[in-house]
Amino acid sequence: MVSAALKSASAETLADLVRRLGGVSLKRILTKPAPGTATERDLIAALEAPRKRICELVDGVLVEKPLGTLEAILAGVIVQLFWNFVEPRDLGVVIPADGPLRLWLGLVRIPDVSFVAWSRIPGGEFPDHPIARIIPDLAIEVLSKGNTKREMERKLREYFEAGVRLVWLIDPKTRTAQVYSTATKFRTLREDQSLDGGNVLPGFVLPLKELFARGNPKRKRR
Repeated sequence: MVSAALKSASAETLADLVRRLGGVSLKRILTKPAPGTATERDLIAALEAPRKRICELVDGVLVEKPLGTLEAILAGVIVQLFWNFVEPRDLGVVIPADGPLRLWLGLVRIPDVSFVAWSRIPGGEFPDHPIARIIPDLAIEVLSKGNTKREMERKLREYFEAGVRLVWLIDPKTRTAQVYSTATKFRTLREDQSLDGGNVLPGFVLPLKELFARGNPKRKRR
């Protein structure tokens, strides 16, 4: 059943739809199912299809995430470092870049990396659902060429409205990171500075220089 909100989304002009989604490229908007009518079932089908498409569900629209190999390597490095820190301390769960999270009904986002503390996981056991109904404590987005400023501003608002405590936006192009404690309050870190887990992951420190070096691997010559 399609809600009234989704029906109204399907009736707007294409320009209005693109504007509402944050100015994303038309190439990232799936037309099957028709924009404004997509559901979580459609999202699961896209994620599980033989030609897997990493999409988010926004306003009844399947929006494909822009992909880049080096961005994926960076996200993978962060996942590895997080697990190395989190697992020995039994702090929670680290989710990689293909783990969909329902922020609220009708909105499913897929951060490039997420950390969820055990306190947010009912019964201390991660739910066995294709789309987890869990809000992360920390969400990380590794910016790709296809991301737009307005798209990321919308994501930031949604993350914090849903209850995310900390967001990192990592920009491989400028080799910087923005650390958000609210949707509008942030600090920018240069390559010679370090990310830290703050109150979400106390004690975790990641020098950006090390991150970007590992995210652009080069064979070691002997």
